[in-house]
Amino acid sequence: MVTQYGHQAFPRITSCPILIRRCSKAESLRWAVYAVTVAHDVQRPSIPAGSLEAFPGTRIAPAACRKDKVMDPDIRTKAALEEHWRASERGDTEAEHAIYAADAILDYPQSGERFRGRATISAQRGGHPASRHFTIHRIVGSGDLWVSECVITYDGVPTYSVSIMEFAHGHVVHETQYFADTFGAPEWRTALAEPMPGRNIARA
Repeated sequence: MVTQYGHQAFPRITSCPILIRRCSKAESLRWAVYAVTVAHDVQRPSIPAGSLEAFPGTRIAPAACRKDKVMDPDIRTKAALEEHWRASERGDTEAEHAIYAADAILDYPQSGERFRGRATISAQRGGHPASRHFTIHRIVGSGDLWVSECVITYDGVPTYSVSIMEFAHGHVVHETQYFADTFGAPEWRTALAEPMPGRNIARA
C-alpha cells in the first residue's frame, strides 16, 4: 500500500511493543531493527513554510516558542540602536532620543555628571557647541545589556567612546558613557606592538 505522500505504508511503530511481547527474542530483535530502519528511511514530504499540514500526530510549537523566534527581541534592540546612532549622525534629536525611557538616566563617570530624564539628556546633547560626527565600530549585547563602541569627532578631533545601555521594556533606562582621547604610544613597548587594521601607531 502506498500513502498519499508516495511512501510505502508500514505497520505503525507504536504497535511494535505489542508484537515484541508476543514474539520470541529473535523475532523481537528483527522487529526492533525493522522499526528503526523504517523510522530512518522514510522521508517526510516538504511542508510549505507556515503550513500546519503535517503527518498525523505531528505537533508544531507555537511561533513564540520556536527556536527561530528566540533572537527576535535582540534583533529589534540592535536595529533600534543602529537607528539611534544614525539619528545622532544626521542631527535628528527627536529620533536620537526615542530609544530612551522618559525617566532614563545618563552617567558620565569621568566628569561625575548624571542627567536624569529623556528631556534632560536630549537638552544637554542638543546644546553641544561643537560639530559632531559618529562612526560606529561595533554594537554587541543581548537581552537587557548592550554596548556600542564608536568614534565621535568634535570639530574634527576624534574621541573614542564606549556606551553601555541597560534596557527595560524596550527602552534604555540607564546609559553609562565613557570618552577617551587619543594618545601616543611610548617607546618602551614599540617592539611589542603592531598597528591595528587601518591605523597607524601614534608616537608619544
